[in-house]
Amino acid sequence: MRKQPREHVKQSFALVLLVVLTVGAIAGPTGLLAWAENSEVLAEREARIAMLSDKRDALKNRVDLLDPNGADPDLVGELVRKDLGVIHPDEIVVTLEDE
Repeated sequence: MRKQPREHVKQSFALVLLVVLTVGAIAGPTGLLAWAENSEVLAEREARIAMLSDKRDALKNRVDLLDPNGADPDLVGELVRKDLGVIHPDEIVVTLEDE
């Protein structure tokens, strides 16, 4: 008769442990419910990475155009006019907003 209460305690403990593990698998930080949220965050971060990659490529192109061994004359002229304010009296400057 003494073995029955012990077995009952062991089985109850095993059941509680199983329930806790199941709840963790469903509602935990890496569970099934968090999966959808993680997918949304992943999609947002991938979009941000794509935007930043495009921006990086544009900046790399601009750096390549400013190479000291063969700078693009149009870009150099644009930068001189923009940064130093060097404009001939008969020139008309049209500025475009950067994106």
